[in-house]
Amino acid sequence: MTSAPPPSPARTSRLALARDYALLLAALGLCFQWIGLHAVLRLSLGPVAATLLPGLAILGAAALLSWAAELAQLEISQALALAFLALVAVLPEYAVDMYLAWKAAREPAYTAFAMANMTGANRLLIGMGWSTVLLAYWLRSRRRTIQVQPAQRLELFTLLLATVYAFLLPLKRTVSLVDTVVFVGLFIWYIRKASAGHVEEPGLAGPAERLGLLPRPWRRAVTVALFLLPAYAIFIAAEPFADGLLHNARRLGIEEFILIQWLAPLASESPEFILAIIFALRHNPTAGLGTLISSKVNQWTLLVGLLPLVYCLSGGFLHAMQLDDRQAEEIFLTAGQSLLALVVLANLSFGLGEAWLLLGLFVLQFVFPTPQVRVWLAIGYLVIAGLHLTSSRHRQALYALITRRP
Repeated sequence: MTSAPPPSPARTSRLALARDYALLLAALGLCFQWIGLHAVLRLSLGPVAATLLPGLAILGAAALLSWAAELAQLEISQALALAFLALVAVLPEYAVDMYLAWKAAREPAYTAFAMANMTGANRLLIGMGWSTVLLAYWLRSRRRTIQVQPAQRLELFTLLLATVYAFLLPLKRTVSLVDTVVFVGLFIWYIRKASAGHVEEPGLAGPAERLGLLPRPWRRAVTVALFLLPAYAIFIAAEPFADGLLHNARRLGIEEFILIQWLAPLASESPEFILAIIFALRHNPTAGLGTLISSKVNQWTLLVGLLPLVYCLSGGFLHAMQLDDRQAEEIFLTAGQSLLALVVLANLSFGLGEAWLLLGLFVLQFVFPTPQVRVWLAIGYLVIAGLHLTSSRHRQALYALITRRP
């Protein structure tokens, strides 16, 4: 346990105070509006409001959880914090995907939606998240590179193992309990290794920095409340939000897969993106990028591994989730993107050209949204990764990532 560091002079201005408390009140308001409408008043809403309002509740809950996760670092041991915070930080994304996996046991069509949500969340983190942090830092400072902390070789090595194994999923066309053992086992191994590492002072930003200055008894009470309230809001919002997206997609003639793949993850991950960008704008891009790298580890191990487990628990059987051509292509594309990102970051440096590359390839899937393009784009990721490895610098960096035991 540790005490909160005092805020910088720039953070003690009236404008900063007003901004931080306005963000806190806005996030609370987004949660309470859905709790009031759904759990208290039990109002019947139209199709748009019934989707938008729970989505906004998930957005607010994600922001509150991110601040609570930062505050918790002041209260519990580092080992426990790493395991606990890794789960909490991505709870909004998990809630929607676990609901879809639960439904898939009884309605097979939901298997596609669960895979869509998982692959969309993973590709957003790299294609939009990692790139945006560097672009924000470049616009603010005109510096073209972010250095990754050497300690994050552990995350990168874990991602490499998960990515190599993920290429097997589209080949065998299933996601099963065997995959649960592998992916969840990787996550547990990562947490155990991370908990034995160097303990650093937590870096607080935004409302969390402000709340960290409260007297310890009040701070602890606020931390608990910021976990319980958004957790409840997410619990009652995940189902209507997911079902509302599907209903509105059918009503408007939009492909259901697309809305579930992109809109749901974007709502749940926006606060994390914003926090990472804030770090970049405050000249701490390493912390911002590091946060998103850790989130990618969580989603590419634990999230993938839990899907077949929830599916089997819901159905009361041990069957594997079957993947059709579209789902296999999406996982192949996601694994290809992860591999290129790992090759790029293996030298612990992320440059502006590499950020534009990841962002440009990410955008291409929307410009040409056809199955053939997805396959060729996945192959493109692999080819570009191979071209990077023709450079001795990238080969040596990848070799060092593999041989330097985390």
